[in-house]
Amino acid sequence: MDPPCHKPDHEMKDLEQPSWRKPVGTLGILAYMAVWAVLVASLSSWVGAWPILVQSVFYLIAGIIWIFPLRPVLKWMETGRFR
Repeated sequence: MDPPCHKPDHEMKDLEQPSWRKPVGTLGILAYMAVWAVLVASLSSWVGAWPILVQSVFYLIAGIIWIFPLRPVLKWMETGRFR
């Protein structure tokens, strides 16, 4: 027979009631992604004048950089704290 699960009260509270942070965080992330995409796309006429290899590097970097600001948001969604 397995021993009963002993969790602290604050962990049990998290299990009982769903957090509002996840849906709010998800909507925030989607809004951030939309703004980022519009920003990068708005630069396309300017970036389009660059040589193709420079454009490729720009879009590669722009496609990776947007991920880094999401770490604190994801942490907040899980814990309720940004740090």
